[in-house]
Amino acid sequence: MKVFWLPLIFLSLNVNGQYFSEGWKPGQAVTSESSAPLPTGVPSGTGHSDDSQKSQQLSVDGILNSPWISSLFAKAGVNISSIASTVGLSSKAAYPWDPRIPLITDTNFDDMIVDEELTLEEERNRTWLIVVSTSATNKGGGISQFVDRIFDETYNETLTAGDLPDLRWGRIDYLNVTYLTTKWGVWQAPTFVILQNRGQTLRFVKPQWLRLHEGALRTFLTTGMHNELPPWDSSFAPGGSNEYILHYMALVLMKFYNVVIKVPGWIMYIASGSLASFIIHLLHRPTKKDEVKAQAALNNTHNVVAAPVADTTVPSAAAASGSTATARQVKQRKSKK
Repeated sequence: MKVFWLPLIFLSLNVNGQYFSEGWKPGQAVTSESSAPLPTGVPSGTGHSDDSQKSQQLSVDGILNSPWISSLFAKAGVNISSIASTVGLSSKAAYPWDPRIPLITDTNFDDMIVDEELTLEEERNRTWLIVVSTSATNKGGGISQFVDRIFDETYNETLTAGDLPDLRWGRIDYLNVTYLTTKWGVWQAPTFVILQNRGQTLRFVKPQWLRLHEGALRTFLTTGMHNELPPWDSSFAPGGSNEYILHYMALVLMKFYNVVIKVPGWIMYIASGSLASFIIHLLHRPTKKDEVKAQAALNNTHNVVAAPVADTTVPSAAAASGSTATARQVKQRKSKK
């Protein structure tokens, strides 16, 4: 008999399960037995399915958001957390920012700002405060994170006060928006953009100019100081004579970025290294004249090495007479003398 059956037999003997009731008998007191209560707040028949969905969601979040999975896909140039959040496989937000503040991109800028349905008075008073930030990725420094925190706090304070009804808030991810940042000439982040007149009037404010602290950005807005700043009025600004240059330059860079962003990072490293090596070799390539001079110098060197060397030694008398004396014979002659 096998020993591993003994624990099972012992457990079965100690089980005291009563699954069937004998019912009521004459002379027996009437008792009320309460059944097990159903889970509160969960409809009957759906509790197990919701629990399984939640557990499945948690397991997917744990797998996709684990450090080693994220680093593995990051080496291939893929942000798996952002993709999983976009398609609904992860409950983690694709961006670490306040979702109430709209994210402005190259594709939704016209629909959200340029073609916004406004009356004449609303169009005259409409102002957009947009922060260009880089804190969505690991490359974003502490300055961008600090500016984003101040921006979100000022948004909440303004929303609570309700004293700036014509002001709209927006955010631009600098690393993923190419056309707008190039057309506006924004080459570094973080930067505040004050936009009016459906994007035709632009003002740029660096955070260090405001000396940001608690309440500084809100004071800047409530006092109307943002309207006193001089707008961008160069020839490259919207409506300027050279606006088309930045427009086409931004289009080219946007098309190039949309192609490059799909290429894995390790392929970009190899391609960029090969291209840099080719350019360096091309820049240091000698001209035709230098090649002719180098070939002529090489030929002269070969001619000098291959030329026969004349024998300038004077033959000795013994050699001339045809007799050759060894060293031993010379010693014998000296000893006889």
